[in-house]
Amino acid sequence: MVPLNKTISDLHLTSTFETPIIEVHNVSKTFHLSRKQVAINHLKNKDKVALNDLSFTVFKGQVYGLLGANGAGKTTCLRIIATLLQPDQGTILVNGHDVTKDSTLVRQEIAFLTTDLKLDPFFTPSYLFDYYSALREVPLALRNERKKQLFTRFGISEFSEVKINQLSTGMAQKASLAIALLHDPDIIIFDEPTNGLDVLTAKLVIDYILELKAQGKTIIISSHIFSLIEKTCSKVGIIIDGKMALEGDLKQLTTKENLEEVFFKTYLALEDKNE
Repeated sequence: MVPLNKTISDLHLTSTFETPIIEVHNVSKTFHLSRKQVAINHLKNKDKVALNDLSFTVFKGQVYGLLGANGAGKTTCLRIIATLLQPDQGTILVNGHDVTKDSTLVRQEIAFLTTDLKLDPFFTPSYLFDYYSALREVPLALRNERKKQLFTRFGISEFSEVKINQLSTGMAQKASLAIALLHDPDIIIFDEPTNGLDVLTAKLVIDYILELKAQGKTIIISSHIFSLIEKTCSKVGIIIDGKMALEGDLKQLTTKENLEEVFFKTYLALEDKNE
């Protein structure tokens, strides 16, 4: 029986933010680079530590922001969550499924959108939507409904039969977003979702993230853009050199300073500590 002093909003928060959906436990990942990569990146050795004992949890209905500079390890972390890479150490659970042992089940439950993964340039958005729907075994009627809904929402309809390599960067990104979300997943992973987009397309993507948030989706966003994290996220983890440097509720972290000030204060404090 529900206590009388609990409001409906209290019940929603309890049921939503107490259920872990993405659990990252002590994850480490090192890349072994070629001599050319070492020279280009001005490194002292061939081993590049991307993640170093990283841990955090994203709860049901939460929008979690993974904030860090380029090269901090954000993309590596998200690719491991999305089963595209395997960790050297540690475990990651997505809705209770181990990303290494149960990768197929994980892929069925998530959407992963990154500007680094491109759609085949010689096919159209319509063809690719149908192709990936078939791979996910989405019923025909549902596929057509989702296609109409998403293509209309993102203004893709009039470009649906245009090859990807003939679309603008923004339109191609919107097609990628529609295709990534075709199966209406409850867990969505965005890696730098507004990177390289014009201001109008970036706003459309941000607005849609807020719509997904209102629907109760569980979302993780990696970005180096402070305003994106501030507009969309309820919790933030600051990652520096593959480590979790600071984590907390966004409102609590920014009661006295904005997120940019919090980030650089954390960054400089860590630099001083390591000297």
